[in-house]
Amino acid sequence: MRLIAQKTIKQWCTQYPEAKGALEAWALRIRRYEWKNSQELKEACCHASIINQQRVVFNIKGNSYRLIVDVDYLGKRVFTQWFGTHKQYDKIDVETIEYEKL
Repeated sequence: MRLIAQKTIKQWCTQYPEAKGALEAWALRIRRYEWKNSQELKEACCHASIINQQRVVFNIKGNSYRLIVDVDYLGKRVFTQWFGTHKQYDKIDVETIEYEKL
C-alpha cells in the first residue's frame, strides 16, 4: 500500500517521541501489504478495528496510541487521519474525525 502523508507521520513522531519506533514500524509494515478489501486487512492485522468500508483504527505501541486511517483499496493507498493517545482517542468521534494539518 502507498502511505499518504509520510510527512505527517514524521511530525507525529516528533510530537509523541515515545511512540516513534512503533509508529515507524507500523508505516514500514503497511507498505508491504496490498489489501483488496477490509477482510484481507483484518486477516493481516488482527488488532486493527474496521470502522466502515474505508476507516480503520490501528493500535500503536501496545494500545497506548491509536492511529486512524482511511484506506482506498482500489487505489492501494492509506491516508493518515488522526494519531493520539488512547485517552485522547476516547474523546473523539472516530467516524467523523478528519486530518488537520499540524
